[in-house]
Amino acid sequence: MASSAKAAPKSSASPKKAAPAAKAAAAPKASANGKANTGNGAGSNAAVDIQPRLNQQQNAPAPTQRYGTVSQRLPIGLGESTRQGSVTMLNQLLADTITLRDMYKKHHWQVVGPTFYQLHLLFDKHYEEQSVLVDAIAERIQILGGVAVAMAHDVAELSSIPRVPRDREEPPVQVSRLLDGHQRILKNCHDYASKADKSGDDGTNDLIVSQLVRTNELQVWFVAEHVVDSPLIQAE
Repeated sequence: MASSAKAAPKSSASPKKAAPAAKAAAAPKASANGKANTGNGAGSNAAVDIQPRLNQQQNAPAPTQRYGTVSQRLPIGLGESTRQGSVTMLNQLLADTITLRDMYKKHHWQVVGPTFYQLHLLFDKHYEEQSVLVDAIAERIQILGGVAVAMAHDVAELSSIPRVPRDREEPPVQVSRLLDGHQRILKNCHDYASKADKSGDDGTNDLIVSQLVRTNELQVWFVAEHVVDSPLIQAE
């Protein structure tokens, strides 16, 4: 008895062609001028293309700001005249603080004598502390919208501390120069803190009182205690 043979399965059909709708979705849409719209950003889909919003800053500063001017681009609640007055005072303190800081480093390198080790370490410690003050003053000037004095030749012209000679001087002279520099700064600090308080610039007043006055007074104490009448005694 002959068994009925099953018909062989037909070969699979060839892949269907993409639907016209899918092709249309994949292709970039044409803009009004006939060109393909691929978006302006990282993506190619204009519907989700994200761009930054520019020119949002009010009273944006010019690329170059002249020294001695102030910008009110930062809304900190102070008028232009108050900012200008504070910036002028702070730049004076900045120039004097930079000068005093560098004087400490000079004396740190050049100190000699029986108290060399103590003064060598003390002068360098005070140098580091004055560097912190320099940065704090300069940042406050920028916050107020001013321009901080920075370069050595400009600092030298503005500073009220007399120029120190290049020579290496003995420790009593070094100490006297440092104390004179501190006193000049502290006199200005007391005057400027009062003016900042009256003008309503609490931030500048706080900076001067809590940082500049306290740091300089403490350093005066450590330096001044080295001024003693103790002549050297020759060993027999």
